[in-house]
Amino acid sequence: MNPLPPLVRKLAYAGLIPFVGLALLVQLAPTPINYLSAESLAGYGAVITSFMGALHWGANLHTLGKVPPGDRWEDRNAWIWGVIPALVAWLALNIYIPVGLLILASTLIIQRNIDQSTYQYYFSSDEARAAFMTMRTRLTYVAAACLAWAALVILFIQA
Repeated sequence: MNPLPPLVRKLAYAGLIPFVGLALLVQLAPTPINYLSAESLAGYGAVITSFMGALHWGANLHTLGKVPPGDRWEDRNAWIWGVIPALVAWLALNIYIPVGLLILASTLIIQRNIDQSTYQYYFSSDEARAAFMTMRTRLTYVAAACLAWAALVILFIQA
C-alpha cells in the first residue's frame, strides 16, 4: 500500500499537465502561440523549481526549535539549498528561452538527486520517503524531458 494520500498523488501528477501541454504547443502550435507557450513553459518550470527548493524551508520551519542545534543540515545547508533553486530559476527566466529551459530541466534533475539523500531528515518512515521519491523521480524526469524537448524544438526544429 502506498503511504502517500491519494490527493497528494493526484495533485502531483496533475502538475505535469502544463509541462506536457505547453511542450506540445511549443512544437505544434503556429507562431506566435508557440513562442508564448515557450515563455509560459519557462515560467511554470521556474515556479516548480522554486517550489521544490521551498520544500526544504517548509520542512525546516516545522522542526525549528525541536532539533538541537549542531546538525549542519538543519542549521545551515537546508536553508541555503532551499533558496538556490529559486535563484537559478530567476536567472533562467532572464536569458534566451531555450537555454533557460535547459537550465530548468538540469536544475530539476540536480535537485532530485540532492534531495534523494537529504529527504531522510524530513520523513518519519523510510516507506513514506521511498514512495515520495518514486513519485518525485517520475515527475522530475517527465518535467525535465518536457523542458528539454521544448528547448530542442526551438533550437533545431523551428530554426
